[in-house]
Amino acid sequence: MLGTQELIPIFLIIVLLFGASKLPELARSMGSSMGEFKKAQKESELSLREFEKSITEPTAPKSKIQETAQKLGIDIRGKTDDQLLDEIQKSAEKPKEVSEP
Repeated sequence: MLGTQELIPIFLIIVLLFGASKLPELARSMGSSMGEFKKAQKESELSLREFEKSITEPTAPKSKIQETAQKLGIDIRGKTDDQLLDEIQKSAEKPKEVSEP
């Protein structure tokens, strides 16, 4: 870590090189570049986690029954296609509310 004694000469050299009027602009550009770096770092960590998850939990492609059940709002986790068909049929048999004009 740099202490106060090291930071003061570094700051003075920066002021001499860039001038006092350029320091706010330099600080802004450094801040925005650090923000971009952190954003890219978070995105890469997220994509790495998704990749690791795809390796550890391979998912089978969804069948048409599973897609239909999901569109109807039925939870498909841990259910067989036969169970999903039963739930789809039950949801189709429910009377729909008729709105009067």
